[in-house]
Amino acid sequence: MKTLVTGGAGFIGSHIVDAYLEAGHDVIAVDDLSSGQRSNVNPDARFEQLDIRSEEAARLVAAEKPDVVNNHAAQMNVRFSVANPRYDAEVNVLGLINLLEASRQAGTKRFIFASSGGTVYGEPEVFPSDEAQPTLPLCPYGISKLSGELYLHYYNKIFGLPYVALRYSNVYGPRQDPHGEAGVVAIFCQRLLAGEDVTINGDGLQTRDYVFIADVVRANLAALETPFTGSVNIGAGVETNVVEIYQAIKDVIGGSGSALHGPAKDGDVRRSCLDAALAFECLGWKAGTSLSEGLSLTVDFFRSRL
Repeated sequence: MKTLVTGGAGFIGSHIVDAYLEAGHDVIAVDDLSSGQRSNVNPDARFEQLDIRSEEAARLVAAEKPDVVNNHAAQMNVRFSVANPRYDAEVNVLGLINLLEASRQAGTKRFIFASSGGTVYGEPEVFPSDEAQPTLPLCPYGISKLSGELYLHYYNKIFGLPYVALRYSNVYGPRQDPHGEAGVVAIFCQRLLAGEDVTINGDGLQTRDYVFIADVVRANLAALETPFTGSVNIGAGVETNVVEIYQAIKDVIGGSGSALHGPAKDGDVRRSCLDAALAFECLGWKAGTSLSEGLSLTVDFFRSRL
């Protein structure tokens, strides 16, 4: 089938492009290269450098009539969304609407959306959190992702566009950007391999559910074929705090770098852990990579880039 992957030069999107090509699909990778890297894009994919908010992106969907649009292009920095909520909404909400309008007119058969299980629930009371928990995000990024899910629901009910919204926990692995504010595993790997200190925001006891990129890719493959429409958690179901993540990476790398504590980040939730039982039921998916294995593979990747 013909698939169009936005954010196709980014961390998650480029791995999805690879997997879709390997599965025999025709792939168009779209990215504005504001954060993605052209070198990440598989040479067997057709690449278009476009902003998802643009008329050119809408025209591309109209001309290509993809069977599936997989939207991973996003403003994904929580701290930046707090500082600039308008820009966050322009990319994550208006960009999505631009793609949805073009997709419904082009007769797209399925829309896959990268949502955020780490932010849409806000501060949940139940751990691991399932999809029945209240969605009360505490940052503009989480609000924009939840808004995207509501627009998807609208386009499904009114226009019959099937969709799967994948609510990711904290995704990590090879190709993650170690130079931004997001992606603590990549940042810690890069700095510790260089023998530098790392900064832990706050006391470091805030927990996250870390899911390896290869497992996330399997969820995106399953989402191509499932009859399920709706939102579904994609996570490992294990809480790990930032101090533990630092120590686990430090144990693999060794070196002279140590951890320093800085101020807590605005918009950060204290605990996050996802129940992925629905993903197993509707996608046949569950996380298969242990944290220790995933961290070792990620360290190997960053070490190879030195």
